[in-house]
Amino acid sequence: MDTPGNWRKSSYSGPGDGDSCVEIANSPTHIAIRDSKVPAGATLTVPAEAFTDFLESLK
Repeated sequence: MDTPGNWRKSSYSGPGDGDSCVEIANSPTHIAIRDSKVPAGATLTVPAEAFTDFLESLK
């Protein structure tokens, strides 16, 4: 997956500049996850279906 340009983070990401969070970006088939404090660092990429299952398990 190419590095996406549509990174988003939660509105609950913390006070100040809100960098105490992870960011996600999506493509049609995968979700990319990175540390908002180190945007040029490593990115975890998972299939979109697996990420959806993960979110459902948190509910």
